[in-house]
Amino acid sequence: MKLFMCENFLLNNKTAEELYHKYAKEMPLIDYHCHISPKEIAENKTYENITDIWLGGDHYKWRAMRALGIDESYITGDKPAKEKFMMWAKTMPYTIGNPLYHWTHLELKRFFGIDKILSPETAEEIWEEANKKLQSGELNVRNLIKMSNVTAICTTDDPVDSLEWHKKIKEDSTFDVSVTPTFRPDKAVNIELDWFVDWMNKLSDVVGKPLKDLNDLENALLERIEYFNKLGCFISDHALDIVVYEEATFEEANAIFKKGLKREPLTELEIKKYKGYMMVFFGRAYAKFGWAMQIHIGALRNNSARMLRELGPDTGFDSVNDATFAVDLSRLLNKLDDTNELPKTILYCLNPRDNELLATMAGNFQGGGIPGKIQFGSGWWFNDQKDGMERQMEALAQLGVLSTFIGMLTDSRSFLSYTRHEYFRRVLCNKLGTLVENGEYPANFEVLGKVVQDICYNNALNYFGLNK
Repeated sequence: MKLFMCENFLLNNKTAEELYHKYAKEMPLIDYHCHISPKEIAENKTYENITDIWLGGDHYKWRAMRALGIDESYITGDKPAKEKFMMWAKTMPYTIGNPLYHWTHLELKRFFGIDKILSPETAEEIWEEANKKLQSGELNVRNLIKMSNVTAICTTDDPVDSLEWHKKIKEDSTFDVSVTPTFRPDKAVNIELDWFVDWMNKLSDVVGKPLKDLNDLENALLERIEYFNKLGCFISDHALDIVVYEEATFEEANAIFKKGLKREPLTELEIKKYKGYMMVFFGRAYAKFGWAMQIHIGALRNNSARMLRELGPDTGFDSVNDATFAVDLSRLLNKLDDTNELPKTILYCLNPRDNELLATMAGNFQGGGIPGKIQFGSGWWFNDQKDGMERQMEALAQLGVLSTFIGMLTDSRSFLSYTRHEYFRRVLCNKLGTLVENGEYPANFEVLGKVVQDICYNNALNYFGLNK
């Protein structure tokens, strides 16, 4: 029996151990998709206590606490920080089998140097020890990033964002980690949502021109893409919770856009035509600028209308969707590919049922001399646990080429979440090690080591052009 979280945690054979410790462990990392604040990086934020850095904004933890019957006042409410931490410590022993148990203890060990099991019995001691380290200033945001060996970070940003904090980071010669924006124009696509018109007014204000028709919108969005590009952006992100696509001419999409501006009711067909048209517009623009396009598929968001009213979105009331989308996704990608304007694309699914779908869909549109041009993205959100990672890699290995995979990301709002890369690397090495130990692949460490290091870092470096 192994000791809990020992140096060979998740590594179940000698080959896996060698792959991790010799090849994976020391590789730098690129966090090409996250939700951390560029303002906090620019200001090099420090934290007063572990609750602020650990529980603030972490809806993974919030969901677990709610499931154990802990009152909302200790989760997102106004209870003192220490009481909230104590409630998280109370929750911890009961998260057996949940990645939260592993992540929590990895973060305590790697950042705080605390090698204790979090529980109600140890909570007071850990609270004091962690806070002492935080209050010393040693664990400021930039040090957390450097401790994690991060070389590049891509934040997630609205097209109307000024990117002022990215500018400040770029101008600061004392910080050598690349921090670039990601262009996320969901609010330009989701014409059926209540805030569509309000957002269009914001975009109009930013570009200083009225948006009277689709031509105005396209010009405004291209202006913002150029602005993001000048600040180093090389990637976009689209949350296509349900992928819909229907062919539409400019004239059709323009008429639908004008109806949307007037808040007139839209048919399902009109929504599909507008969204399909806009995704083709964006894809062509990204191809022109050499960007990669991320598509996140399969979330069912804001299931509790009551809690959405009370707390707003992204507070832990989302789940996996089961809508089918293969035909529409194929038509969208094919429309762009047909004129050779399909950009590098990363496809993520929230429902693991769709793993094989995306692994095979990616294979339909590879080419152009780009290894893994169409990526089946890493286990995302509810899938970024051990089983989810293993299933994603298994589908990619069996139906695609695992060695071209660009690896892990945090998708997180926390600067402590870089340990998820370590978690991923251990799972990866264990998978490859198991293949070797089972006689399914030769014990050629020259090749195996390269594959591991490529997936951990080099593939993303090359895919996004950061090696230039």
